[in-house]
Formats: sequence, structure tokens, C-alpha cells
Amino acid sequence: MQRVLITRPQPGARQTALRLESLGILPVVAPLLTIVPGALRVPPHIAATLLTSRNAVAACPPSLYNRPVFAVGSATAAEAAEAGFTLVSNADGDARALAGLVAATLSPTAGPLFLPVAEGQGGELTDILRQLGFRVVRRVAYRALGASCLPDAAALALSRGQLTHAMFFSGETSRHFVRLLRAAGLAEAIRDVEAVSISERAAVALRSLPWRRIRVAAKPNQDAMLVLLQ
Repeated sequence: MQRVLITRPQPGARQTALRLESLGILPVVAPLLTIVPGALRVPPHIAATLLTSRNAVAACPPSLYNRPVFAVGSATAAEAAEAGFTLVSNADGDARALAGLVAATLSPTAGPLFLPVAEGQGGELTDILRQLGFRVVRRVAYRALGASCLPDAAALALSRGQLTHAMFFSGETSRHFVRLLRAAGLAEAIRDVEAVSISERAAVALRSLPWRRIRVAAKPNQDAMLVLLQ
């Protein structure tokens, strides 16, 4: 039976575990980051909200719910709709796809765009949209706190050679995994493990480790990652 390491934060890790179980795959849940929402100050008179991660949804106040929101992918769009956003558009891609959807839908004269992100994130999207004439207001909506050591579930499964795959949903998670794995002295334990990455950007840090293979999803979403496990 396949045994797959899930490194993403909760609650996404739990949802991924349920998807794996439905496919007959045994999940090993070991989140490497904890998402902590922050107090978010929203500027007045914005034209739309841009969401590059589902982690930003919880920080958005209800005052935004009746305004347009553009989500980077299906999971983020679904999270926004569940939270109460009523006008949700799904770019079903990456930052460039999101920028393209915004540019095809809105005029720069419609007003500023609100971009709630983690600290240090959202730079590419902001740059693209500003080059197209849009005003982007970027604010820190949450922090991602890294685990101090490799979670026990991951360390045990690796040391026993039980893992067949490991899933990585962000560059930050990948980089943190590499640091924690080396600190635990388990870098050689992944020689028979296949890494499944949501994007090439998330795969960059992983290439410093001796994986059996690294595979990158055809599209930056969970469904495309799951295809690589079947």
C-alpha cells in the first residue's frame, strides 16, 4: 500500500488525508507549518480582493464578502465561497493566471485591488498587476510558523522506510522540510521516496535531496498532484 507524507498546514492537511484515504492510500499527516491569522486592516473603496492562498481567507472581514474576489485556484475559491464571499472568480492556475483573469475582468480605473498574503508573499502578482496599471494594496494577513523539529509521524515513517511519496504544497514548506530533515539526520532516508510538488517553485528546494524522483503537478492544485499518485 502507498504511504504518503502530507506536509501542508491544517486544516488543509486533514482534507488531503481524507482524499488519499478515498483513493486507498495511507496518509501520514505531519504539518510543518502552523498558520496564524493576523489582524487585517482593509482599505476603503477597494474594487476587489485577490486571494493567492486559502490561508488568507480567515483573515478577511465580512465587509469584503459582497465585493468581487479573485482566487488563484479551486481550493482557495471554495474556501472563499464557504466563508461567505458571494462573487468568486477562479483563475485555476498560478499568479500569472490570476493576474490575467483580473486584467480580463476589471479596468485599472475600477479602483485599488486588495491582496492579503503571508509576510514576503505576493510580490510577483503585485508586480505584474502594477505593470498593467492596477493599484495593488498588499497587506500581511497571516504568519506561517515553522515546526521546530521534524514531526514524530514523519520521522518515524522515514526511519522505518515506510513512505512511498511525500507531498509539498508550497516553496516555504519544501525549504523547511529540507532544513528539518537534515537536522534530524534523515536525508538518506528519502532515497526510495518520490516527492510530489504542486509547482516547480515548490520543487526547487527539494532538488538538494536524494529523492528517488521528484514530480511536479501539471497544474498547481491538489487534483493534479493526486493524479501523480495513481
